Formats: sequence, C-alpha cells, structure tokens
Amino acid sequence: MAGSVKKADKTPDEAFNYLGALDEELLERFNFQKDSRALEVLIQRYESPLFNYLFRYLGNREAAEDVFQASFLQVYSKSDQFDPSKKFKPWLYTVATNQAIDYQRRNHRKTTISLDVSYGSEADESTGSLQEILESAEKDPSFSMDTAEQAQRVRAAVDELPDILRETVNLVYFEDLKYKDAADILGVPVGTVKSRLHAAMKKLAEKLAEQNQTDD
Repeated sequence: MAGSVKKADKTPDEAFNYLGALDEELLERFNFQKDSRALEVLIQRYESPLFNYLFRYLGNREAAEDVFQASFLQVYSKSDQFDPSKKFKPWLYTVATNQAIDYQRRNHRKTTISLDVSYGSEADESTGSLQEILESAEKDPSFSMDTAEQAQRVRAAVDELPDILRETVNLVYFEDLKYKDAADILGVPVGTVKSRLHAAMKKLAEKLAEQNQTDD
C-alpha cells in the first residue's frame, strides 16, 4: 500500500536518524530537502493507524486503501501548506477525513463503521477507555456477558450512532486524539466535541443496558 505513492528524487541522508525523527521533522526535511526517504518513513509510520481509521470510517477495505493513497498524495502535493507550528498527525487526519468525505460524495456512500476492529484503547485527557465509560450498562448484577460478546455488542452499538457522534468517538477513543485535535479535524469547537462524546456515551450505555434487560 505504501509503495505506490509518488516519491521525491533526493537520495536519503544516511547520517539522519529517520526512524527517531519527529513527524514534523520528517515533513520539514521532505519540504526543504526533497528527501524521499523522509516521506517514505511517514507513510510507513501511519500506514497501519491511518488505514484502520479509514477502514472504520468507510467500512470498506478497498475504499480505505484508495483514500489512504489519495491522502498521502495530498500530503505530497500540499506539504508546503503545512504549518510547522502545528502537529503533523491532526493535519494528516484532517486531510484523510476530507478525502474520505470526497470519496463518499463521489461514490454516493453512507458512512459506516466496520465491526472488524478492536476496541478499548485509552484516550487522552483522562477520558478513560470506552469500556470504562460504559460501565453504567453493567451495574445490573445479572450482567454476565463474556468479553468477546460484550465487545461485539459495543461495536454494533457504535455502528448505530449518528454519523457526527460516531466520527467523534472514532477520533477521540479509537485514534487517541486530544479534544483539540479532534475539534480541528471536525471543524468544530472543543466544547462541541465534548458534548458529542457525552451524547454518544449516553446513547451507548442506554443501548447496552436495554440489550441486557431484553436478554433477561
């Protein structure tokens, strides 16, 4: 997947620590020295997390691959527009999200979230894991689902969230982005991100509690 993105021509500098460099240092090196190795390292660094984000966003592997390639082509062609005082990751995810939206418009697709992913990573700013936030659904002593079944139900419940809530949960809880970074990507104030998360967690907890009562 990473190999098909167009490369610059400059020979890599063996004295430069590519693997230890910050994202911003790599992009700066690509911008000013046209160092192809710097861009390759960025692509390799984000190949898995960005692809997984796009897969969750689009719900289709082929679409995620197409948008991944389009995203890094945008990075290649518009890297000079990056503000060096900012962080690279939120900028990249903004580019990728816009490319995903464009893809959906071109193909008349509705946003879906793949159920073929692992959940439960911890988010920034002491938000806790998604499992912890949904503990209110487990207060019933009769609640005895095993981890696999619970994860499947959480995934299904996330899939049923409205798009704007699902996108916010995806960025903050599954991509471990800070509120401010998620707000920049979504183009909304930080307060809106927090309110969307609160609404999403409430809906998820209610959904799981309702399923638990139905099972009883």
